Amino acid sequence: MAFVKGLGTNNGNWKQNNNINNTLETVNLFPEEVTNIIYVSAVYDHYICFLSSDGKLYQTNPNSFQSKLKAFENLPPMKCVDSGFYHFFAISDEEIPKVYGWGRNGYHQIGLNNNNTSRVDKPTLVQALNDKKIDSVHPSGYSSLVLSSIDQIVYGCGQNSNGELGIISTNQNAMIKLHENVVKVFSGHSEHSFIIKTDGEIYSFGYNQDGQYGSGTTGTQKTPQKLKFEFSAEEVSQIVSGFEMTALLTTDGRLFVSGSNNNTGFGSSCTKLTEYHQFKNKKKIITNIAAGYNFLVYLTEDNEIWTGGNFNGNNSLKKITNLSENELSFNTIRCCDFNSFFLFRSETKSYLSQDLGKLLENGHFSDCKIKNIPAHKLLIEARLDHDFDEISKYLEESCQLKDIENLLQWVYCDEIRNQKKTIEILNHFGIQKPQKTKLLKNDLRKLLFDEETSDFTLVVQNDENEDDNEDYDEEDIEEEELAVHKFILAARSGLFLDLFQNLDKNLKKVKDYSKKSLDTIELLIAFLYTDEIPITADTDQELVKEEFEDIIEYYQLNPKIPILNIFDQCALK
Repeated sequence: MAFVKGLGTNNGNWKQNNNINNTLETVNLFPEEVTNIIYVSAVYDHYICFLSSDGKLYQTNPNSFQSKLKAFENLPPMKCVDSGFYHFFAISDEEIPKVYGWGRNGYHQIGLNNNNTSRVDKPTLVQALNDKKIDSVHPSGYSSLVLSSIDQIVYGCGQNSNGELGIISTNQNAMIKLHENVVKVFSGHSEHSFIIKTDGEIYSFGYNQDGQYGSGTTGTQKTPQKLKFEFSAEEVSQIVSGFEMTALLTTDGRLFVSGSNNNTGFGSSCTKLTEYHQFKNKKKIITNIAAGYNFLVYLTEDNEIWTGGNFNGNNSLKKITNLSENELSFNTIRCCDFNSFFLFRSETKSYLSQDLGKLLENGHFSDCKIKNIPAHKLLIEARLDHDFDEISKYLEESCQLKDIENLLQWVYCDEIRNQKKTIEILNHFGIQKPQKTKLLKNDLRKLLFDEETSDFTLVVQNDENEDDNEDYDEEDIEEEELAVHKFILAARSGLFLDLFQNLDKNLKKVKDYSKKSLDTIELLIAFLYTDEIPITADTDQELVKEEFEDIIEYYQLNPKIPILNIFDQCALK
C-alpha cells in the first residue's frame, strides 16, 4: 500500500468518516499497485493531492469520499507538486520538464494567460513556461513563483497587493519574469517568500506585519530585502511559512521561528528569527519541518513529532504520542489546510546514489563482506578515509547489524537513516558534519582516472580525423587508455554491466566501440563518477552536446537522467 499516514481533521475525506483523527492513520485511498507516495500537498478548500513514485497524481474530492483514488489521466509522469491557498502546480518528469496548474484561479495565479478566473479542475499545461526550463514551483497564497535554476530566473503571476511577487506593481494576470540571479526559492502557505541569490545572501518580500521575515522589523516590502542572520545561506536546510509566521531549519538541526505566537507555539511573539529554546533545552535535533496556515510541525532525529501553533485548538508546543514502530522509517512531514498533516518517507537521492544503492542491493563485483553483507572495499575506504581492515574490525566488534546496514546506506547513497548512531560511527573515523563535508560525488571524484586504484582499462580510439583523411589506415588510429573501476561503471551503465559480467574475469582491458570522441568518453566517465560534466574553456561544447544526445540509450544509463539539462548547468559554471 501507499506509504503515507495522516493525522488531524478529515475535511479532505482521506478516511471514510468525518471524525478528527487523533493518531496517525494509514491513508488507504490508492490502487494496490501504488507502493510509495513521495509527496503530499493540499489546498484550503480541502483538496489533497498525492504524488506516487511512478509520477502519477491522485487527488481527493472533499465533497465525496472515494474508497480508491484514480490518477489524473493523459499526463506525463510528474516529479513534484505543491500548492498555494487554493491552487496546485506540478512539474513533469521529462527531458524537457513542463509545468501544469489547476485549482481556483481568481487572481490568475495559475498563469494560463487566459480570462478564466474560475476553478480549473484538472492539471493544465502552462504554455507560457514551455521554453523556460523550470525545475521548481512555489505556489503561495494567491500568487505563484517558479524557478529556472539553469537560467537562475524566477517567473511569477497572481496577486501582488502585498508584494507577494517581489515587484512594485499591481496583480499580474500573465506569467512574467520577476528576478534574476536566483538559486533557490522558499515559499509556502503564506503571502511572503524568501530567495537565495548568487551572491550567497537571503532575501525576503511580501506580507510582514507580524515580523514574518525574521529580520527584527515589521512592514511589508514589495521588493526583495537582504536579510542578516547569525547563520549563512549555506546553513539553511528549510524555510517554511504560514500566514503569520516563519520557521527556519539549519543543516545541523537547529530550529528558528518568527511571527505571532498564536501560530508558532514558541511561547511569545518574535519579529526576529529566534532559536526554539524548548528544543535547545531538550537537546533535540530537528530533521524536517512543515507549515500549515496557522500551525507548524517538527520531526526530530529520534522520530518524535511535535506541533506548535493553532493545531487542534492548542497553540503551545505539543508532542504527538502513540507512534508505533512502523512510523520510525518516515522522514518527511507535509501540513495541509488548517488542521491536519501527513507523514511519509521522501527519497531525494541523486542519480549517482540511486545507482550505487542498487549496487549495494545486488552486490555486483563486491570484493569483501562486513558481517556477511557484500561490499566494495575501495569505496568504503574512500568514504571513511581509513584502511578497510580497521573499518571492518571496528564495525564488527562495536556495531549491530542494523547499524552497519545504516552506515552502508551513507557510504553508497549519502543517506543517513539513524542519524544519531550513524553520526557517532562517522565521528569515530574523524568525519564531522558528513552531510556538508563528505559528499559521495566528491569522494568518487578522487578515484576518477586513478591508475593506482583502478582495476580495469578502457581503450578509446581517438579517430577524430578519420573522415577527413584520404590516407586513413585503421592501424594509424591513436588509442588512449583510461583507468576505470568496474563496480562504478557497472553500477551506472547497463552496457558496462553486461560487458563486465560476460568478460573473462582475468581480462583487464577492453576497447570502446561507441565511435564517440575521446573528449566525450572522458566527460562520460567523469559524469558516471560524479553526476557532473566538467566543461572547460577548451571543450568543444557543440560536438559534445551532440554526442551526448544518444549517450543515454547507447550506454544504457538511467533513462530518467536529464543529461542535457545537466550539461547546460555545467556549461554555465
